[in-house]
Amino acid sequence: MGVGSLMLTVLAFSAPIAVVAGFIPFTITYGGQGATFAFILTTVLLLLFAVGYVTMAKRIPKPGSFYAFISAGVGKVTGLGSAFLAVVSYLLMLGGCFVFIGLTASELISSMHGPETPWWLWGVISWVLVSVLCYFHIEVSAKVLSVAMVLEVTIAMIFNVAVVLHGGGPDGFSATPLNPAALGDGDVGVTMLFAIMVFLGFEATAVFRDEVRSPNKTVPRATYGAVLFVGTLYTVSCYLLTTAYGSGAVDAATNDPKMMFPAAIGQFVAPFFTQLTFMMIITSEFAAAISVHNVVARYVYNLGCDRALPTFVAQVHPRHGSPARASTVAAVVIALILLPLGLANPSGEGLDAQLFGLATVGILVLMASVSVSVIVWFARKGIRPGDNRFKCFVAPAVATVALGATVVLAVWHFDLVVGGAPGQNLVLLTVLAVSALVGAGFALYLRSARPRVYAGLGRASD
Repeated sequence: MGVGSLMLTVLAFSAPIAVVAGFIPFTITYGGQGATFAFILTTVLLLLFAVGYVTMAKRIPKPGSFYAFISAGVGKVTGLGSAFLAVVSYLLMLGGCFVFIGLTASELISSMHGPETPWWLWGVISWVLVSVLCYFHIEVSAKVLSVAMVLEVTIAMIFNVAVVLHGGGPDGFSATPLNPAALGDGDVGVTMLFAIMVFLGFEATAVFRDEVRSPNKTVPRATYGAVLFVGTLYTVSCYLLTTAYGSGAVDAATNDPKMMFPAAIGQFVAPFFTQLTFMMIITSEFAAAISVHNVVARYVYNLGCDRALPTFVAQVHPRHGSPARASTVAAVVIALILLPLGLANPSGEGLDAQLFGLATVGILVLMASVSVSVIVWFARKGIRPGDNRFKCFVAPAVATVALGATVVLAVWHFDLVVGGAPGQNLVLLTVLAVSALVGAGFALYLRSARPRVYAGLGRASD
């Protein structure tokens, strides 16, 4: 893959139209008129994370991403714990995609006077399609993701252009959403939490290192490009969505967040676009599922290469050049996870939020851990030619503080992340803790019983 294909592969993870239609209203609810500035600030913060991340990617030329970087920085025990946490987190995210697709498709069909269909039917169909596509070469997935991304961004930009051509909303254009002081009028912590959550996906670029051309150039460019692209899209879309409603934006976001964007695009463009938006949200999540599945498969493959998982999953398909066995294992595991969850919650109500929210907390923990690892690694190895203190220490230190605070906020406001009453679902966090502890415990076992295998963990901690 080149820069464009890699960017599209990881950007699909973010599901841009689903964010614009589904999550930006929540940032407006809590951030008020200053929600737009939250996206500007988030873009800057995550660019700082990307600085340390890509600097580490150049110095640790291995495809393990979080697993390789944390192993090199803070040790193999923590590294394998992070690898298990990454696999579980991305599997939960993948499960959330399938549940969301099922629920949204069922609701859309009913709203168009079609028959009542169970969510799991569409969830199973999407699981089959994603599993088949991800079995083949990564370029097959990239082509599907390219089409989906173009359509998603086109819908968002049609709305943005329409609002501009209409001269804004009832109050015209205002500089207030771009004023940092406006963000202070809302709940800054929760607003930033939602803003950072919707950027996730770009951090997976290094996972595909072995499948891109000139990785030392492609991975950094795709990482920075992905952050800047979604940051610009979300900032502009948030500003113009706020503008479309004027002084009534917060009320619209609070009273009916699901309809805020679809209703606005129906008004500013054409009524047909309201239903089209819901259709695009489904295709957006389908693309996200492909992206997440590919990430999971590559983590499983790398763990197989290091013999932390059975070497059976470390085989590359002789024709397609894909980690086909790891991909198949990921498909089977997510099916085994969703089956009991679906039986326990046949309506699927709230299940997607729980899976998405829990996965998000896990990925945020990993991102904060990587930033710490960058600092520790360069403190131990020294600054290499071409690097500097800003890349190696300052940027990752700021990212550590910002992402660490986000993790604390996510746990503190866990009810907003996964749904339910305050404190009701905190027990779900044990899933993340157990996965990390199992990985770390297994590393300790390998260190004492199989030292040669232990020595090879991370394949990058030299």
